Amino acid sequence: MEETLKHLAYQIVEQISRAVKKETKKNFYKLGKTIGIGADGSPTSYIDQVAEDVALAMLEKSSVKANLLSEEKGFVDFGGTSVFVLDPVDGTRNAYRGIPFYSVSLAIGTSKISDIEYGIVKNIPTGDVFTAEKHQGAFLNNTRIRACEVPSAEMLSSISLGKNYTSRAGLLSKKGNIRSFGSASLEMCLVALSALDFYFVGRDILRVVDIAAATLIVREAGGVVKTITGETLDMEFDLVGRTSVLAGCSEKLIRDLLPKA
Repeated sequence: MEETLKHLAYQIVEQISRAVKKETKKNFYKLGKTIGIGADGSPTSYIDQVAEDVALAMLEKSSVKANLLSEEKGFVDFGGTSVFVLDPVDGTRNAYRGIPFYSVSLAIGTSKISDIEYGIVKNIPTGDVFTAEKHQGAFLNNTRIRACEVPSAEMLSSISLGKNYTSRAGLLSKKGNIRSFGSASLEMCLVALSALDFYFVGRDILRVVDIAAATLIVREAGGVVKTITGETLDMEFDLVGRTSVLAGCSEKLIRDLLPKA
């Protein structure tokens, strides 16, 4: 991976983080205001637009050419060969409700998750930065991290419930202790960190921008990311596809969690 691309990605993440923090202090009650419809057909909140505008401005001015896929603007061709897959604010509802658990997520690849070379997820309220480079490992604040090889005796997991409830989610919710935080990229990073044993979303609702960077981070930490049908998770760089996710610390755990044939 070219250092210039990694540096640009890091600078974009840092500038988005600063802009979001500034708006949180200055215009907190505007953060959740709907101001339009994004390229994926979902409502665009004020804070999402603020964050995405930072990335667009930086890529437009940069001498390093990279294209952009982002949830609001969609695909933007800046004449590059690499694509920055960006979720400007993952956990928008957390941000505008005042819950300090939301991120900016950015991955660098060419066409799909399996060819991603670099990923970065920053927890905006805490400042913690998760990174990974293909075949180079995963890191939290520049310290190497590993997913646990064996889950804890009393498992701790994050499971999507509520309107995304599935019968499998209900069964898994009876295993150990459950958390649900509202930011897919950060929850997957917690699996990479061994803070969670697994993360489960049972419906096809997640987009590539939500999980591109975090998928690389989990895998580089030694974890496993699959769909709930047991297939290795991969997605094209577009805003059409949706997927379920089962991210866990080991292949054995994933097999134990999947429905038996």
